[in-house]
Amino acid sequence: MSKSKAGKPDTDKVEFFRHSVGPDERARVAEVLEGVFLTTGAEVRAFESELAAFLSNDRADLRALGVSSCTAALHLALLTAGVGPGDQVITTPMTFIASANAVMHAGATPVFVDVEPATGLLDAAAVEAAITGRTRAVLAVHLYGHLCDMRALRAVCDRHGLALVEDAAHALEAVRDGVRPGQLGDAACFSFYATKNITSGEGGALVSRHPDRIDRARVLSLHGMSAGAEARYGDTYRHWDMVALGYKYNMTNIQAAMLRPQLVRIDQLHERRQALARRYEAAFAAIDGIDVAVVKRGATSARHLFTIWVPARQRDHYLTELGQRGIGVAVNYRAIHLLSYFRRRFAFSRGQFPNAESIGDRTISLPLYPGLSDHQQDRVIEAVRDVHAGVQSIRSPS
Repeated sequence: MSKSKAGKPDTDKVEFFRHSVGPDERARVAEVLEGVFLTTGAEVRAFESELAAFLSNDRADLRALGVSSCTAALHLALLTAGVGPGDQVITTPMTFIASANAVMHAGATPVFVDVEPATGLLDAAAVEAAITGRTRAVLAVHLYGHLCDMRALRAVCDRHGLALVEDAAHALEAVRDGVRPGQLGDAACFSFYATKNITSGEGGALVSRHPDRIDRARVLSLHGMSAGAEARYGDTYRHWDMVALGYKYNMTNIQAAMLRPQLVRIDQLHERRQALARRYEAAFAAIDGIDVAVVKRGATSARHLFTIWVPARQRDHYLTELGQRGIGVAVNYRAIHLLSYFRRRFAFSRGQFPNAESIGDRTISLPLYPGLSDHQQDRVIEAVRDVHAGVQSIRSPS
């Protein structure tokens, strides 16, 4: 048990995540609650404009659509790219299930390829080798906050006439080779779920270089209606039409009100995450048997997650022991092709994607959020070292 500065046992739990929502967000939400429209309206439009400007960064002309989740954004991105029944979409098994689920929601089949062993990111060479006559798109997942090699993936997709969709749920602030999410892909999809770098509890966004796709997605995101509530109930009532079979995917003004102040201070929040990640990297760099995912030289990670890779046989022992020491942990992720549904539907089995399986068997996500203090992080590091030393002594008895 670690000790506090007062010399007493430090028993307070270090939570796996705590949000950074504060007085600015509460004030902004209160202002929306005093208004007329709680659903999609002016606040959402303002957030969309600000998000597009942040991601464009004077290098691209992007447009954004606020939606109810990243899953919704992925589904809309695939639909507006023309993906449908009979098509295949190449993606990674080292991701959250929503990535592959969105492919199936679009009526297509997910085709998994293995990942780079040092990063956990989609391997561009493996993608090209998996392309068939049915391949319609590639769904790249920016894992942990680290961007895939978008220049290589863009080149593959251009050679074969494929759409390139980015699952950027982890990667809002990320940059690689001078490129941000959405600048090379045909669409980038973001999450504002409770544990994300900026959050509205639930929520997401679709960003694209193609204005026509955003226009189409906007209609599909609200039942296929030609006008939203704010347009229908303005100064005079406006009739509407249903022009497509759509979905209930729209973002609300309340969600946008929470997100806008966080977007203003996103660089400050990101800087703290970077500092914490560097402290973790320094602490674990020389420990035999603990690895971390490589961040490519010159790249800027969004630092959404900090994971360590420990011996597979003892991974669950680490999880239990860290929990007993008051350290919140998670697993991001087990390789999803080994989950029951995917095994049943597609007959996947262990051994097909060994790099993803190895990472999924070894990974542990540690607390990483701006409100984590140095003292709390030191407790996490001490606990990991303590558990690891115990495992090593069992594996190598004297």
